[in-house]
Amino acid sequence: MKRIVITVFIAVQCVAVFPQQKMTLADCRETALRHNEDLQKADIELQKAELDRQIAYNAYLPKLDGSVMGLYMKDQDIMGNNLLLRGTYVAGLNLTQPIYVGGQITAANRLARLGKECQQENLRKTRAEVLAEVDKSYYTLISVSQKVRMLEAFLRQMNGLIEKLRASVSAELATGNDMLRVEAKRSEVEYQLQKARNGEELCRLALGNALGLPITEQVVPIDTVFSVEAISQLDENFELCPELSLLKKNVEVKETLAKKERSNFLPTIALSVGYSYYGNLKMRGTTMQPDGTPYQFEQKFSDDIPMAMLSVSIPIFHWGSEFKKAKKARLDVTAAQLDLQKNRRLLSIEVRQAVQNVTSGYQMVQTAQTGQQQADENLRVMQLKYDCSMATLTDLLDAQAQWQQAHSNLIEAQAQYKIYQTEYLRATGRL
Repeated sequence: MKRIVITVFIAVQCVAVFPQQKMTLADCRETALRHNEDLQKADIELQKAELDRQIAYNAYLPKLDGSVMGLYMKDQDIMGNNLLLRGTYVAGLNLTQPIYVGGQITAANRLARLGKECQQENLRKTRAEVLAEVDKSYYTLISVSQKVRMLEAFLRQMNGLIEKLRASVSAELATGNDMLRVEAKRSEVEYQLQKARNGEELCRLALGNALGLPITEQVVPIDTVFSVEAISQLDENFELCPELSLLKKNVEVKETLAKKERSNFLPTIALSVGYSYYGNLKMRGTTMQPDGTPYQFEQKFSDDIPMAMLSVSIPIFHWGSEFKKAKKARLDVTAAQLDLQKNRRLLSIEVRQAVQNVTSGYQMVQTAQTGQQQADENLRVMQLKYDCSMATLTDLLDAQAQWQQAHSNLIEAQAQYKIYQTEYLRATGRL
């Protein structure tokens, strides 16, 4: 019991201490799109995919490499002469251009492009999920806030009834047991109100979390009344759904990987052009002059070496590994196609259920509105009858309970209908 009291106290204190921001649903959506961490991560993945696409495209272009090498070795004896490699250097440039690689570069570029498209669809999917979560949290907070106001009105009814009963008990027109019944009912309403207020603050925290806001900032909805309108056109087309697009892209990825594996059977051709220069190469030794006199000499060498090379690589025998890789890739394509077929069916069921939820949800709102109007009128009539001693206390309490239930049903039906609308838009890729 102590734990409950402390929790409620903290929740109430949060309202008084933390700054509050009044927001519409549109404001909440805009804030979430700016601050939500999952959406930011999805955007980062898209940026990385774009860099991968640029890197893959670079494989079409020639590559230029430079090299510099210095040598310091002890003197080498060559036929009685010393080769001095102390401070010898070699510098060069090499330009390599792939001419034909069996379609691997083309496949790699297609994979990189598909990777970027997948991340675009994933970003769209994450965006829809974030907006759906914001809508759900926003509508839930509104519904709980409406229940708080409804219970506050109900509590005022109970307090007014207690005041009338006190006068009736003093005049011996009512019994003490009647007072106990009403007071017990008031205590029940106070308990429900306390729970609702605590739930309201928890819902407010949930909304702030969906928006990516710190706990020190709390959101107060401006839209305190539900606007319930029927959707004019409900169709089950889900071709715009990002989940479906991702499944289709996955099939394309597997097909491209299969083509890439088949290219391993083909030869590769590359052209290399290089230029090297070496210097500070010395030779020291003794030679004989024409007259037979020994002569000490030292000669320094330096020169440039141009080079051009055409290389052809032909796969001949790899113990069947390339064939097995290609077969495995074809199996991956089949698995991806089956996955697409299965999930297309599941998405179709999800969309149909979303359509049915919206339709039935709107009907439930209409029914709940009728029930509320009937409960309001019943309570009004019963209150008049009770004041004229034409109805019992039990009849009045029953009418109040029906009033509470009818208002609660309407609040829940309206909130659920708005959530159903959002889920329908998300499922069909329109959010």
